[in-house]
Amino acid sequence: MVLFVLDDLFFSIKIKTAAKLVNADVYFERTGENTLETVREKRPHLVVFDLDSVKLRPIETVAALKGDPDLRSVATLGFVSHVHADTIAAARAAGIDQVLARSAFADRLAAILTAGPQTPASFGPR
Repeated sequence: MVLFVLDDLFFSIKIKTAAKLVNADVYFERTGENTLETVREKRPHLVVFDLDSVKLRPIETVAALKGDPDLRSVATLGFVSHVHADTIAAARAAGIDQVLARSAFADRLAAILTAGPQTPASFGPR
């Protein structure tokens, strides 16, 4: 199962549509406040963050997830506008496993949904 931490309704619909096409199990966390609790409960093999979301505070959540000994092994992937170099650097400093430009993420969405447990580095170049 892939957990998506995002509040973008348009992108959520795109992900749900892609998930149906490839028969992938997805879950959405839209508040950010419950993300660590949701990861503990659902045990996803991958958590995907919309790094552009201000409301969800993804950088802080990644740092908390990677700082938790019980959760740090969960693979993480973030997508962001390619022009937000500061956000990319902050996500990497927080411990995110992989960051993709929003367009690359959209292009690789089906592969990400069907990849199964693994490290996100296999999703291609950063």
